[in-house]
Amino acid sequence: MSHRILIAGLLIVGLPSALLARSEYVNREPFCVQPKGATVGMAYLVEFFRALPEPTDDETPDEFGARLEKGLVTFREQMQKRYNEATLQRLLESNERDARRGAALGLGMIGTMKANADLAARLRDGDPLVRRLAADGLWSIWYRADSEENNKELQKLIAVRDPKKAISGLTDLIKKAPTFAEAYNQRAIKYYQTQELDKSAADCEKVLQLNPHHFGAASGMAQCFLNLRMFPEALKAYRLAYKLNPSMAGVEEAIRMLENALKDGKK
Repeated sequence: MSHRILIAGLLIVGLPSALLARSEYVNREPFCVQPKGATVGMAYLVEFFRALPEPTDDETPDEFGARLEKGLVTFREQMQKRYNEATLQRLLESNERDARRGAALGLGMIGTMKANADLAARLRDGDPLVRRLAADGLWSIWYRADSEENNKELQKLIAVRDPKKAISGLTDLIKKAPTFAEAYNQRAIKYYQTQELDKSAADCEKVLQLNPHHFGAASGMAQCFLNLRMFPEALKAYRLAYKLNPSMAGVEEAIRMLENALKDGKK
């Protein structure tokens, strides 16, 4: 469960400049072959990624954001000409850090649920930017995981300010698309806002049944149990969230807090 809505394409705005710094050019790695028969060197993807702009000292965040947005459009155009989803999935396993970065960014732009498990595996990557891009990419994929019509309906309902009206609309959407995990997740958020915690937790559980990699739902379920004072259940859910995405803010601290509280309660 997350209140976060990705702005299309701007997956890396605001990341520290050090994480975006271009590394020294490396030797080309073995070629990958797309189903169409076109031979594609993974070094191209590295070059495309390293061409993304970095902030300068004399520009405002808005000015850099505009440059980055243009850079991301160029990256997408270049990437789509040479790579498809399956090739990007393979490049997630590359030993070259910037190839993994580019593949995670590309999958966030064009990937489908076919890439869900492979991208989720990168949440435990040794590189923090790969982990960040993988997490952002997963959210992007989850939001567009159903038909175009249902995806657009979900975005409209997320923007509805009245939680009860949003819940009604999301319930109708779920009836039309019963396997659309993100519809349940967004309804869980609205239930949480109206303090219907049992219903919110139940929706989070349904999300995880449909999408076992949904770290947001695991964290959301933990928050529900915590507010319901169901501490062992909250600890179990937080541990699951940490297992799925060790980089989630506050989760490790919540686990320690609950472990200590439960240990003290047994004394």
